[in-house]
Amino acid sequence: MLKRLLACGVAAAILAGASLPAAAQDSIYVPLFTYRTGAFSGSGIFIANGMRDYLLMLNERDGGIGGVKLAVEECETGYDTKKGLECYEAVKGKNPVMVNPWSTGTTLPLIPRAAVDKIPILSMAYGLSASGDGARFPWIFNPPNTYWDGAASIVKYIGEQEGGLDKLKGKKIGYIYLDAGFGKEPIPLLEQLAKDYGFELKMYPVPATDMQNQSSQWLGVRRDRPDYMVMYGWGALNPTAVKEAVKINYPMKKFISVWWPSEDDARGAGDGAKGFKTLNWHGVGTGYRALADIDKFLIGTGKSQTPKEQLGQVLYMHGIYNSMLIAEGIATAQKVTGKKAVTGEDVRRGLEGLDISAARMKELGLEGFAEPLKLSCTDHNGHKALFLQEWDGTRYVKTSDAINPAPIKVEQLQEDAAKDYVEKNTGWPKRTESCDKSS
Repeated sequence: MLKRLLACGVAAAILAGASLPAAAQDSIYVPLFTYRTGAFSGSGIFIANGMRDYLLMLNERDGGIGGVKLAVEECETGYDTKKGLECYEAVKGKNPVMVNPWSTGTTLPLIPRAAVDKIPILSMAYGLSASGDGARFPWIFNPPNTYWDGAASIVKYIGEQEGGLDKLKGKKIGYIYLDAGFGKEPIPLLEQLAKDYGFELKMYPVPATDMQNQSSQWLGVRRDRPDYMVMYGWGALNPTAVKEAVKINYPMKKFISVWWPSEDDARGAGDGAKGFKTLNWHGVGTGYRALADIDKFLIGTGKSQTPKEQLGQVLYMHGIYNSMLIAEGIATAQKVTGKKAVTGEDVRRGLEGLDISAARMKELGLEGFAEPLKLSCTDHNGHKALFLQEWDGTRYVKTSDAINPAPIKVEQLQEDAAKDYVEKNTGWPKRTESCDKSS
């Protein structure tokens, strides 16, 4: 099933069955940028499997979307920006309905190109936080949360633990992060919140080359003794950080991550990892009809790369959510345009009209999986409520009520940053249609 394409190095053309039409007009082309190799593969494999399985399940179960099969193609990036851009060049001439970079570093240079190439960019819960402003970034979509939403939600949760945000004054919050576009993205908000609420922000950057050697950072943590630790990590950074925290006896109930750690990242640190927390916005586990269909049509028939025991794990479910957005964007585009084989321009309109209700989730076999999501011309994110899940030694268990990030300056920061981005990029293309008519 997995065929290597020389044009994209280790690109993989994954066709769900011999009956998949070869002509572009008879299928819908969906490229997936993935990384199954390298230092970030510990995160990337789960994501890739979830994305791939959901889309191929639609081919096997439903014959595609709206009667049109999906041509799904992976391009291996190794979580390297240069390779990610090479993948983009390799796929853009094949009329993709959207691109999924799966890297903030790759997403950022693609933002100015999206309007020119007329290919929407889906950066689900990552990328440039300001691009949630659809009026200024009509081709970029980053639902259901930005990295600023994540940082705001964590600070809000910490405030609740201390008896209110005003109680953060004089506290010390540590921030350990991948020293790249991803990890740097929430820093402006964290610095603003530190100023507003009077806490001290201590930063511990981790270069990509040192993800498995964080002894100096955690010596700094032991010296500084922050009241809470916040993590924005990826790949090998996450399990190393959890192990180092356990090693210095940092109180794990006060160690909180954005939504990327896997079960393996916590499990590798042993019993000492109990209490470690991460954000999430959707359910985990196998109790969804859509996952039963993946098991039936793909895993049970040998058409999936996912070991059955990994079905339903948190990063796998991130991939499921991402491909649900892809599929619903395509389905909405078909309804809006009356066309079956839609284009990138059509799917951009579909994403702006996205309305995934609780009833629709049930139809998809994902009842109760996540909050309803509705996007619009002006809102390409949704800024949905998040919750915290805690590692109990075996699995992540939901441990908080819904946390709404909106009250903590996120929307205003997004507005200001989007305006600043456009002003600094001379000749930035404006929307070709007004917002009242686009959604």
